[in-house]
Amino acid sequence: MCGTDSPVPSATTGTRENDTRDTLININLDHGDPTMYESYWRKMGNKCDITFSGYDSLSYFANGKSLCWFLESKLEEQIKRLHNVVGNAVVDDHYIVVGTGSSQLLQAALYALSPADEPEPISVVSAAPFYSSYPEVTDFVRSGLYKWTGDAMKFDKDGPYIEFITSPNNPDGVIREPVVNGDQGILIHDLAYYWPQYTAITSPANYDVMLFTVSKCTGHAGSRIGWALVRDKEVARKMTKFMEISTIGVSKEAQLRAAKILGVISDSCLDPKLVNFFEYSQSLMTDRWQRLREIVKANDLFSLQKYPLQYCLFTGDFYESHPAFAWIMCKGSEEDCEKLLKGHKIQTRSGRKFGSDPRYARISMLSRDEDFNIFLKRLMAIQGLINGN
Repeated sequence: MCGTDSPVPSATTGTRENDTRDTLININLDHGDPTMYESYWRKMGNKCDITFSGYDSLSYFANGKSLCWFLESKLEEQIKRLHNVVGNAVVDDHYIVVGTGSSQLLQAALYALSPADEPEPISVVSAAPFYSSYPEVTDFVRSGLYKWTGDAMKFDKDGPYIEFITSPNNPDGVIREPVVNGDQGILIHDLAYYWPQYTAITSPANYDVMLFTVSKCTGHAGSRIGWALVRDKEVARKMTKFMEISTIGVSKEAQLRAAKILGVISDSCLDPKLVNFFEYSQSLMTDRWQRLREIVKANDLFSLQKYPLQYCLFTGDFYESHPAFAWIMCKGSEEDCEKLLKGHKIQTRSGRKFGSDPRYARISMLSRDEDFNIFLKRLMAIQGLINGN
């Protein structure tokens, strides 16, 4: 790998400012808002700048010849290039469908994959702890085609079903495989976090439907760009139709900005003169996880998920996963981890939202340095207060 700058922030960065803020504000680590990446993109200066003229983007249609008629050819090119550089997904025999983030693509995939001639909606499942938005996304429009059924581990109904496989999983970062053994299963692989800063790239993913998003790859959540790699042409066509009906395509400006950003990332992996994006981000995540584990290890109130070392084809080295979220558990008499942390001005997401135990809470590891440092200080303070009692 290439890149020279050390990105690891000091634990004492901004200590005086943090001391003041620590007594005044809530630290919101509920959402996976990827502001951590701001430091890298500031280093890159104007490399991602892009200019639009008044006569640009007038047509609904893109210039390319893709089945997804609103997919900009520059974005398609850079998506394929990045996957080939990283080696995390097979793209050559898949169609690309672009969406307004992966959330829209989830709905498009459900629409495209649900049988239209079944007497009742197809069941949609995912193994707990599952991504907390799956139930709401599935049932929000009360479709007659599909409905949320719950934990895939408990699903024993005969007939067709759709299973979401999130790998690495959100919230616990575990590598996932399908769990339902039915012979009529339709699988959607949500691979938003299958990038080198979060986990080892052990092989190129090669599934029928694979979902990715710019927000967790590059940190540009506000651009609202995601893409699906779809093997079957008819499924890709139906997903494109869903996008056509719901939003008449996806913003060209957002697509072209995303294309520019993905291109810069690929360049950074190939040009030794640039700061390698994944090396930089991996260092940040490793440092944050090491500091969090030190605090948790020093007390008996919390515990964290452990991850095995795996060989990463991208880095050429063994790597322990450092997920975008910490799946933390309160031990002993504490039965509501979210409530405990909220009492100390740390906003998290309860395990209940993920179909799991309230003793667990999901904590975003992607906040800005100052907020993450305050979070660590408050976590230490909780243990001190409990020990004092």
